[in-house]
Amino acid sequence: MFRALLIFALTLPLVARADVDAKFARLRDTAEALSSLGAFLDKYVGDCGPISEGGGDCSKIAEGFRRGANGKKFYMILTEDSTAVLSMGAFNPQGGEVTFNLTPFFPGSNSAITHGAPSKTDANGNPVLPFITFKGVLPDTWNVQMMARQVSSRQMRLQVVFSPQGMWELPKKGGGKIRGVRAKLEAVLVTVGRTGEQVALWINK
Repeated sequence: MFRALLIFALTLPLVARADVDAKFARLRDTAEALSSLGAFLDKYVGDCGPISEGGGDCSKIAEGFRRGANGKKFYMILTEDSTAVLSMGAFNPQGGEVTFNLTPFFPGSNSAITHGAPSKTDANGNPVLPFITFKGVLPDTWNVQMMARQVSSRQMRLQVVFSPQGMWELPKKGGGKIRGVRAKLEAVLVTVGRTGEQVALWINK
């Protein structure tokens, strides 16, 4: 299900280590970098079969991984093709201030990381989460139309620091359960994918 919604390509290019906001850099540098969100989710969630088919051992391994991961900081990069979770909000022409709306739902493999836990699904069976809204500033020589095009065509890049806190479950449309990772988003950095220029920063308080 989640795979069909969105597939994330995670990389750790050198541009991500370039000079960024000092607050974000401190959080990033104390976090463990993920090379694959899907692999992390597979280990954390544990897509295990029935106990009679060896699922018991799989469940124990997943439980152990969760104990070690909960409360720990992790860092991931969401490349340009993976940023459908970002949209534009209002624009203030005074100072070129832009509002961004982020849906805190990051899928990979057959699960997802969310900020907090969703309590319901929509008509299509997808978890419903409120936006995280934050401000950014237009790069030099840009106007709001250019920014809107860049966002809608997925030309931005997100860097995310998060701390997993446990699991959530919701009824699945058609029967069964959908599961995900309840996390605390620590920080989100938005940059221009092509240049690495910082556009916006959200720090959880």
